[in-house]
This record gives sequence, C-alpha cells and structure tokens, in this order.
Amino acid sequence: MSQLKYRVNIAWSEADQAYLVELPEFATEIQRYFTDGDTYEEALKNAQEVLELLVESYQVEGRPLPQPQTLQAA
Repeated sequence: MSQLKYRVNIAWSEADQAYLVELPEFATEIQRYFTDGDTYEEALKNAQEVLELLVESYQVEGRPLPQPQTLQAA
C-alpha cells in the first residue's frame, strides 16, 4: 500500500499558549483527535506520532482507514 497523506491542521492558541493540532480525517461525530506542542515543530512531530498510532489501531481492529482529503485545483 502506498503511503497515505492525511491533513494536519496546526494553529496557535493564545488561550492554551501552544500550537494545537487537529487530524480531521479521523474526526467522528463522537470523537475528534487533537494533540499539541510548545513549538510548531513539536506539534507536527506529535501529530505524526498520533497519526501513526491511529493508522496502526485501525489496521489491528480491521477497520477501513479514512480516505485522505485532497485539495481540488480550480
């Protein structure tokens, strides 16, 4: 299987004084997946770790992985 490319949204939060990360393809009506970091680089590293754990969990449970969202050219 080729490597899937999932979207990672990173934004600074003044309230949390940290970069917050959302993994939108793995969000459901019940649960959303977030992580954070003190720096942008740390937030991105944490996102990659969470993403790897999510993919592994889906595979172990035999659940289909969400389809990556792609940008459409205008």
